[in-house]
Amino acid sequence: MASTDDKAALELRDVTVRFDGRSVLDDFSLSLKAGAKALLTGPSGCGKSTVLRCLLGFVAPESGAVHIRGQLLDAHSVWALRRHLAYVGQEPELGAGTVNDILERPFHFHANAPLRENLKRVPPLCEQFGLASALLNKEPGDLSGGEKQRIALISALLLDRTIFLLDEVTSALDRASKQIVLDYFQSRDDITALFVAHDAEWFTFVDHTIEMPGRSSAGGENHD
Repeated sequence: MASTDDKAALELRDVTVRFDGRSVLDDFSLSLKAGAKALLTGPSGCGKSTVLRCLLGFVAPESGAVHIRGQLLDAHSVWALRRHLAYVGQEPELGAGTVNDILERPFHFHANAPLRENLKRVPPLCEQFGLASALLNKEPGDLSGGEKQRIALISALLLDRTIFLLDEVTSALDRASKQIVLDYFQSRDDITALFVAHDAEWFTFVDHTIEMPGRSSAGGENHD
């Protein structure tokens, strides 16, 4: 497991999380320096998704601390710190409208308005991720699972987030499309990324592999 670092882009220090009296994380620590790519792996129910929720501020640890870019994540800082983070899950909810509408929607918010020029990057990003331009006029219901995953990634990239939390984001992709995603993130030294994935390809791609201990989920909710 990576050692802690005050200047880490992402850090959990001795974090304990319990649900309904059951320990999901027990004095768990990890640390990623800026630009690092790491794989979070382990059996179902070991707490991988709980780690991501802690980093996003959706789960408050019973003990321990979470730091984003060296700043303590708490009720006062959570909204500001989330602006550095991008989360993309296995089955992204894209919302209504065409893909063009979906990609433009975040820039209707005042906080993102200064980044609106980033929409010019949509065509080259689509090409880079192997998506046809005609897809921009389609609605989410007409997209495959792999197309949805890549559109969600593009949407996050347009917001210039520097830390990506990616949960099985290539699970619906074929080998060639998966390699495109891997190559893209490997080329971005300015992005810190924590991946949850099971495919063997990820083990050779990342800088670090963080193996979480297995724990039984019997008698309680599965917090993978």
